[in-house]
Amino acid sequence: MNVQVTHKKIIEEPHTLSEWTQVLCNKEMPIFSNTALNIHNVLSDDRKGAMELASVILQDPNLTVKLLKLSNSPYYNPSRLKMVTVSRAIIMIGSEVIRELTLACSFFESILSPINKQQANEEIAQAIHAAVHAKSIAIAAKDISPEEVFIATLLNHIGSISFWCFCGEQGEHIQALINNGCHREVAERQVLGFKLTDLAVSLSNVWKLGCLIEESIKPGVLSKNPRVGLVHLGYEITDALKEGTGSKKHEICVRKIEALTQQSKQVIIESLKANTDIASDIARQFGATDAAMLIQNHLNQASELEEPSLIIDKKELQLQISQEITSIISGQIDINLLLEMVLEGIHRGIGMDRTVFSLLVTDKQSLKEKLSFGWRKEIYEHKLIFNILERPPNLFSHALTGIQAFWAKPSVNAKLYSLRDINVIGENECFIMPILSNKVPIGLIYADRAITKQPLTDEDFSAFKYFSQQANIGLTMYRIQRS
Repeated sequence: MNVQVTHKKIIEEPHTLSEWTQVLCNKEMPIFSNTALNIHNVLSDDRKGAMELASVILQDPNLTVKLLKLSNSPYYNPSRLKMVTVSRAIIMIGSEVIRELTLACSFFESILSPINKQQANEEIAQAIHAAVHAKSIAIAAKDISPEEVFIATLLNHIGSISFWCFCGEQGEHIQALINNGCHREVAERQVLGFKLTDLAVSLSNVWKLGCLIEESIKPGVLSKNPRVGLVHLGYEITDALKEGTGSKKHEICVRKIEALTQQSKQVIIESLKANTDIASDIARQFGATDAAMLIQNHLNQASELEEPSLIIDKKELQLQISQEITSIISGQIDINLLLEMVLEGIHRGIGMDRTVFSLLVTDKQSLKEKLSFGWRKEIYEHKLIFNILERPPNLFSHALTGIQAFWAKPSVNAKLYSLRDINVIGENECFIMPILSNKVPIGLIYADRAITKQPLTDEDFSAFKYFSQQANIGLTMYRIQRS
């Protein structure tokens, strides 16, 4: 059988399990690799919390928008309480659920493209469909964390999905063998020298995806954990539905669900049908429109499955975040949440590339990052340090001498851009505002557009001043409340 190569191969494909793991982690999916590891580092450290988790998410604007879009969907937010900031979403939904959603959104952001092959879309469709079924059963069975079951099911075939999204000739050879009657795992071993379940284990270990995900992925291991059974049952259901509702596989699945949930057969069958519509909608939320069509098996509905615009009006977003900030200042103030929302208002509401809130260190000789969005760091834990002992004064020492916002321009304020500053932030127009406590500077907010090089405007500066001043007002109110 002739295998047709449908695209030009630029580099030779990896051959070993180790090579495939390295290529997927470092070349094909580096953003997901960084996000997964940063989230693991944040949530495994008891000293870190919502602020650090929000910071990880807000590094990627597309991820942020998709996460908020999904967080506001009926599936995750049945109360329909609108969430416009990541900080609010973490409070309303919980950090563990946001972790799961972030991993899912980041994963699909890394793999989806207009040229995904049929087999890749089949794998994606099955994963989403199985995950919705598994979560539904987990809820009915009163599982302690249905969201964890959802993400473990969604990423259970992470090796297959990742491979089929980025493979070339090797994938075509495997598909040709399968079409000629070869068993899938035999075909994988023959072409690759390993099974795609082995690749899933390897990727899960590198990305530190978590206990249930890793336990569910392990091939050939009969786990005593009933939650692992929920993950595998999700895939059994998708396979059974392909054979039809009258098939033996379908009947076996229904009986298993009956035993787990004590639901009637009729309720289970209706739930399985409803889950198909839910899975299709979730696929669209992730941007997997081809997978959504495969789940519904209505290819003629392509026009209805277009991804809606993710563009948000900045004025509207500024107003929404401003209202969130006002509600915080009006009550018992959570100072960390307030500062998060102020920074998110500046970063997303105004549309800045890099934003940072820095605090004076004890010796008053420098400022150290407390929270930042958009900075491209090799290591997430690395903190920005701004020196303020420059002679003559530099950008940051100059900003701290006043109480007003400062719009720095290299063409006008060249003397303030010290060599040390340029090495840290570059030589860009920027907004800086001192943050005061009892009229004494304790830190500052800095924002620029050093990546996109878009010009700053008077309107941007006015919005920056407004949000920064909200931080000062909030700190004053916070000090009064604690006195």
